[in-house]
Amino acid sequence: MINIIKRSGFSLILLLFLLFSGNAMAADTLNGADTAWIMISTALVLFMTLPGLALFYGGLVRTKNVLSILMQCFAITSIMSILWLVAGYSLAFSDGGSMNAFIGGFDKVLFAGVMEDSLSGTIPEGLFALFQMTFAIITPALIIGGFAERARFSSMMLFSAIWLFVVYIPVTHWVWAEGGWLYDMGLLDFAGGTVVHITAGVAALVTAMVIGKRKDFGIHMLPPHNLTMTVIGAGMLWVGWFGFNGGSALAADGNAAMAMLVTHVSAAAGAGVWATIEWVRHGKPSVLGIVTGMVAGLGTITPASGFVGPAGALVIGLTAGVVCYSATQFIKVKLELDDSLDVFPVHGIGGMLGTLMAGIFASSSLGVFSGQGYAEGMNMGSQINVQLIGIGATLVYTAVMTYIILKVVDMFITLRVARDEETEGLDLVSHDERGYDF
Repeated sequence: MINIIKRSGFSLILLLFLLFSGNAMAADTLNGADTAWIMISTALVLFMTLPGLALFYGGLVRTKNVLSILMQCFAITSIMSILWLVAGYSLAFSDGGSMNAFIGGFDKVLFAGVMEDSLSGTIPEGLFALFQMTFAIITPALIIGGFAERARFSSMMLFSAIWLFVVYIPVTHWVWAEGGWLYDMGLLDFAGGTVVHITAGVAALVTAMVIGKRKDFGIHMLPPHNLTMTVIGAGMLWVGWFGFNGGSALAADGNAAMAMLVTHVSAAAGAGVWATIEWVRHGKPSVLGIVTGMVAGLGTITPASGFVGPAGALVIGLTAGVVCYSATQFIKVKLELDDSLDVFPVHGIGGMLGTLMAGIFASSSLGVFSGQGYAEGMNMGSQINVQLIGIGATLVYTAVMTYIILKVVDMFITLRVARDEETEGLDLVSHDERGYDF
């Protein structure tokens, strides 16, 4: 009997050892479910730019400029993809040696060493690099909303290429690469509040200020030419954002599922609040308002999506609707800045707000908010301090470097088309085509 117990005890210990060792080994092996989910997420994030953002922005401009927006989104997708392959991925995610706190190295140039069997966690490294490529595509694509209808195509393509290396890639390394100074500090940014939304929003605002207002801004109404197109694009963004945030878990697990849930809750809350504010103020809710509020909710939940629970997401979405709406009115009406498609008040302000609120609602002690907890060794006060440092550093660095890039580009290629060209429209001036043949 004793021998049976001993053998049973040994068998139990052996079984537990195999289970735990199996789990440990699984972390270093390819996981089919994780790989399939990130493949889907990658397609969803690319879908956000093409055709989602292209249609969303394209419907918001005037008829004579619709093709210019679509062209910029397609061209940026092409150029950023090649630049990410050549050196972008390497500088963002490889080890930068003595400079690793600020920038990566050149070990992965042209995806060197990225083979079929090389892994990043439980997914192929090539898939991870492709997933991150889609983020590098959509971020400069967001910026075009700040200079829509008046920028020279060649100057904006050159600006976007330089901006990727000077702004986007360093900030990505700071926040998401092991050894990056904000990564080591414990900044909570799950899917790009700082990396994507603050950088794009601030860059759009600086670009709008440097390049100046559209010639008819403040003189004539500049209504969207096709809100149907915009709503279709907005719907694509909402769907695609599940891959943007859910895919950032880099696994098919509960964290990814929760990120998708809170993403949807925040989008719904932001859309509802924005439409309600307009209903109260103007007597009718607008279609443009509800889709803009949705994007505000999505952008604001992005940095917090992997850290907060559904109730926290509800508060974040409701707050996003109020704050981003107010920021839009202040920038356009009070400051009279022509951020054409409201990139800064929606994405920039939303990214800052979401990054800050991640430091509040990530708390696992809030009960109903069911957060995932702060970075190791942090409490709410210290975590909020880190979040503010991340926001401030990203804002200042992006603003300064974007201004410098614009001035340098303007020395070689004039940033803005001539006034008569702006009157004629960028579709004909830049591409010798019309969006509509009336």
